[in-house]
Amino acid sequence: MLVECYDERGAEVYEIIIKQIFQDLVLGASVDDLRAYVNPDDPVFVLAIKMKKTSNAITFGEVANLSYVKADDITRILIDNENYLPNILKQLWKRFSREEIYQPNRYQLEIEGNHVDLENIVIDDPHSNLQRRIYDAIFRILPEGFKIIKDMSTDDIITVVATDELIADAWIEKANEYIAELSGK
Repeated sequence: MLVECYDERGAEVYEIIIKQIFQDLVLGASVDDLRAYVNPDDPVFVLAIKMKKTSNAITFGEVANLSYVKADDITRILIDNENYLPNILKQLWKRFSREEIYQPNRYQLEIEGNHVDLENIVIDDPHSNLQRRIYDAIFRILPEGFKIIKDMSTDDIITVVATDELIADAWIEKANEYIAELSGK
């Protein structure tokens, strides 16, 4: 972790704030590295966070068996991993009303019609979940009043430039430097 600020005490304070927020949100183990640039004279805050690699997205077909029973015109879903049931129901409720989904027991769901094509739908994406949690941390870290925000994130490096003025080219260059450092280029 590197916090750049011309004021040594200010850098220490922001480092403490960042560590506390990461601890509160249980993000420490999910982040490889972090760069922050704070300059109170030019009201700017640049933050770049490199995420650790996450597991791959989980599809419907990986945690449930879908079969179409032509005689009844019903798609039967047998849940293999009950841990994903809330995510499965959430995805189904996006596509169907709650009344259209019949659940005779904990491990079985039934939907009228042929819906075996659901097996390729992503029901859990650890990468997106981690990104969302990191953005939550960033918005807690940013100074209040810094409403002008430029998101310069790449796939595994989340980077924002925040200010209460127009964003200067030098700040974007600083963010690009951090992205290059964190990506090892």
